[in-house]
Amino acid sequence: MTKHLRSGHRARHRVVLLGGGYVTLHAYAGLMRHAGRAVRDGAVQVVVISADAAHSFHGFTGEVLAGLLPYDRTRTPLAEAMPHAHVVIGRAVDIDAERRVVRYEQEGETGIRVLDYDDLVVGTGGREPATAVPGLAEHGFTLRAPGDIEVLADRVREAAAARGPRRHTVVVAGGGLAGVEMAAAVADLGGARLRVELVHSGAHLLPELREAQPGLAARAARELKRLGVRVRLGVRLTSVTSGHAYLSDGTGLPATTVIATIGQRPVQVPGLDGHRDPRGRLVTRPDLSVVDHVWAAGDAACVLHPRGGEPVPANALWAIKGGEHVGRNLARTVRGRETRPFAYRGLGQAASFGLGRSISELYGIPFTGWVAWVLRLTFFLRFMPSRRKAVQVVGDLARVTRRGRMPGAAVGSASLAVPDAAESRPA
Repeated sequence: MTKHLRSGHRARHRVVLLGGGYVTLHAYAGLMRHAGRAVRDGAVQVVVISADAAHSFHGFTGEVLAGLLPYDRTRTPLAEAMPHAHVVIGRAVDIDAERRVVRYEQEGETGIRVLDYDDLVVGTGGREPATAVPGLAEHGFTLRAPGDIEVLADRVREAAAARGPRRHTVVVAGGGLAGVEMAAAVADLGGARLRVELVHSGAHLLPELREAQPGLAARAARELKRLGVRVRLGVRLTSVTSGHAYLSDGTGLPATTVIATIGQRPVQVPGLDGHRDPRGRLVTRPDLSVVDHVWAAGDAACVLHPRGGEPVPANALWAIKGGEHVGRNLARTVRGRETRPFAYRGLGQAASFGLGRSISELYGIPFTGWVAWVLRLTFFLRFMPSRRKAVQVVGDLARVTRRGRMPGAAVGSASLAVPDAAESRPA
């Protein structure tokens, strides 16, 4: 790919995608679905600039932590997921929208490279603000940076397998969907060998669910109690050392592992600074463009809900849907057609606490148990970038079921929410 770009090849229309996450994959898919012939014929060139050579599917993070799935199931090489794109492993360092160029550093090489574009898609996502808590970046674990989940899974499994009288403690900071599910997964894996402490600054767990579905939030709290997770409300994580987690009420917890699910901040690429909201996200127009020929979606963007006008939630479903819409509008741009506004309105949320033990809400209707679990699993399988890995996941979970690890085996993950009904068919 690098040789191809250096050779001076310039397609009639070049699309540059920043990031290797949901927005990039689904913008590519949308473009291929509606203008694939132009890409395959070389009239449209797609270039991806990503710091990670593989896409991380976070839907099954809980299964990986609980030991139900191997880490490899969540990773798909970008070259496999986007076979007609040129993938550059590197990092964008500047966007010049007036000149339509992006500057980037390529892995393994020195110096700044410059690449011109006709359309640019910013899908750089978000990261947990680890530096906001002293010691967290050095001694804690996050879920979004490349390689974080693999290292965390190894650490948790080592602690669960350790012998001796000492009981290891894992502290999970954050009481949203991701934190609740991570705590459940770790508790299930460790059983009596691990003590799990869930710390949340709010008065109640799952604030994003509790107002509309208090019954589901209460069910989640009962599931955590069943798994032995101790919940501390009204306190926040203030600092982390190599052996302790310190809380705002003065408590010091001996902790072998600290997991941060404390929200996220957008990964910013310098440039377009006049088009950011107070949180640093790129503010989009109704069609998801930021300025002419620059598009954004997902956690790095402030996308307004088409009905209520408030920013849409920062989760993978909205990133997927936003990416798909950008891809469709890219295809319309290539054909010289007028773009269309983003019209997706959302559907619901879901969380899982074990095989057959899930909660979900669909158009405001609550579901629990196996129905909720199947809804969630179907959604994840539908949106995995590799059909081969989706089939492997089904086989892995079937083997777990045959071995008898039934309800009580936590299989939560960072929630992606329930899919659109038109796209909830089994993979």
